[in-house]
Amino acid sequence: MMVNMYNRMTSAYHRKCMPPHCKEAELSEGKSMCLDRCVSKDLDIHDRMGKKLTELSMQDEELLKRVQQSSGPV
Repeated sequence: MMVNMYNRMTSAYHRKCMPPHCKEAELSEGKSMCLDRCVSKDLDIHDRMGKKLTELSMQDEELLKRVQQSSGPV
């Protein structure tokens, strides 16, 4: 999963922040800021999705417990 996230960030950075034929060896301040924004946004979304998935998983577990309790012993 982390490799996938890294690949997506790298791809987005090259699309949004780097000109197609960049010949500079170092990142300029503008490119560096663009990269920081891209990474920050991607990590924020990743964090939000993780929290939401955890919340949904906990709700599913609660529902399953209720269903098992209401059905009684088999």
